[in-house]
Amino acid sequence: MNETAGDTGQATGQYQVLARKYRPETFADLVGQDAMVRTLKNAFAADRIAQAFIMTGIRGTGKTTTARIIAKGMNCIGEDGQGGPTTDPCGKCEHCTAIMEGRHVDVMEMDAASRTGVGDIREIIDSVQYRAASARYKIYIIDEVHMLSTSAFNALLKTLEEPPAHVKFIFATTEIRKVPVTVLSRCQRFDLRRIEPELMIDLLRRLPPAEGADIAEDALALITRAAEGSARDATSLLDQAISHGAGETTADQVRAMLGLADRGRVLDLMDMILRGDAAAALTELSAQYAEGADPLAVLRDLAEITHWVSVVKITPDAAEDPTVSPDERARGSQMAEALPMRVLTRMWQMLLKALEEVAAAPNAMMAAEMAVIRLTHVADLPTPEQLMRTLQDTPPPPHPGGGQMNAPHMNAPMGGAGGPSGGGPGGYVPQQGAPSGGPQGGPTMSAGNGQATALAPQADLALARYPSFEHVLELIRVKRDGLLLEYVKTYLRLVSYQPGRITIQPTDDAPKDLAARLGQQLQNWTHARWVISLANEGGGETITERENAAENALRAEASKHPIVQAVLENFPKAKITKIRTAEDLAAEVQAEALPEVEDEWDPFEEE
Repeated sequence: MNETAGDTGQATGQYQVLARKYRPETFADLVGQDAMVRTLKNAFAADRIAQAFIMTGIRGTGKTTTARIIAKGMNCIGEDGQGGPTTDPCGKCEHCTAIMEGRHVDVMEMDAASRTGVGDIREIIDSVQYRAASARYKIYIIDEVHMLSTSAFNALLKTLEEPPAHVKFIFATTEIRKVPVTVLSRCQRFDLRRIEPELMIDLLRRLPPAEGADIAEDALALITRAAEGSARDATSLLDQAISHGAGETTADQVRAMLGLADRGRVLDLMDMILRGDAAAALTELSAQYAEGADPLAVLRDLAEITHWVSVVKITPDAAEDPTVSPDERARGSQMAEALPMRVLTRMWQMLLKALEEVAAAPNAMMAAEMAVIRLTHVADLPTPEQLMRTLQDTPPPPHPGGGQMNAPHMNAPMGGAGGPSGGGPGGYVPQQGAPSGGPQGGPTMSAGNGQATALAPQADLALARYPSFEHVLELIRVKRDGLLLEYVKTYLRLVSYQPGRITIQPTDDAPKDLAARLGQQLQNWTHARWVISLANEGGGETITERENAAENALRAEASKHPIVQAVLENFPKAKITKIRTAEDLAAEVQAEALPEVEDEWDPFEEE
């Protein structure tokens, strides 16, 4: 980066912020705008310099800076005084120096945000007829041009279309859609892109040594993520971080400065929410709040991670983000593999609503806690069709004293968010047995002070409630441990099952702690010991493989249809994305049909 401006500021004894000190002075200094630079260089080389330019892009990408570099290039005469228009201004001649210091009489900058009226534009129109006082071109730079009034734009049109040969216009705007099409059609447009994270980190990495400071690499990643592609925002945050760390800045200091939560701890919080562990999630949220994290920022990070995991699920290459640490990438990729898109999209929608509530609430922490409680209870609720299928397919477990129950009965405690005695999130405890206190020895519920407590049954009776592995799956669903449920469905091949003893063959890519995690959770929920044994062979298909097999068979059958074959032959890249059976269509028609309305008797009809 060029430091000439910084030297000027330091010579007068005044501190200059990094965003101004390291402001690009040539096209070579611009970061991440290669396409625009290439076009301008070719135009200058071919002497095809447009009469008007318009630069658009988000804040801090270099719009006004580019306008000044173009102005210098147009008027540069070289150190020997004989040079012509160039994309590599010397920075030493009188015109380059004057433009760089903002005092050139022939390069006029106007802020349209403060001068929006037609009278301000008339001043420009009246002055364009006079030739430049000393430079090659008279150049008008209008920043935030979209702020001009309609009458001001209309007054500028004729001059903009047919300006004198010695006049050039350069506009900059962050709101290109607010600029009239009649103005855009008279300008050569350049869209300045957000700066990619790799380029931004490389830019920030070069500045601290020049300032005699040291800043950690993961701290630079945090600044890059917060800057959202804006070089000015990034350098301003870096300036603040250097001061915050007094020369040696760590990621924790930058995180505290930005009011961010530890990304790893946000992942921990997300894992607790997906497990339905409301108590642990609230404890973690409170701990982050006590350490200075903004509740709104924590929820915003949760939403950002949910979005990132969803994108990684669709496009695994998205995990290779330079602003994300290797540990976070591994955890995010594991979540993307395990979590269904339904859970992620529902969590995203709930977080969007929660962000609005937290921003409007008088107490942000209370609103954030309520949002976390809702997430733990609702994030992995089954869809209505899944619930109906479960009720239809799951046989009622045997009564501990003999006989069958007609239907599973769910009992909800009055208070608490669940725990070892109150069940999972929401405190739902499956009750298969006689009514409370009955002779069959079923679970007994005792209420006191508005809270119900499940009395632990005997171990043998507890295990008798789970005669098949399907009952174990239903228990995991009831407890709403979505992550464990997906692990069991995706990575577990069942070898043998007995109540309290399960033999499994994990898949090659199964998490190493799958058996331990399953056994621990079952013991916590049933208050009985479960033995999970591992086998190298003998396991059948995973539940996910069985579900996909039925779908693949249906897809294969559909692909044999003559019409489908004709489509695939004519459109080789076409794919069967969804299959609806006749039953599905009948159900949809029935659901969308309007109810029949009985004819009303008209007393005048018979007359």
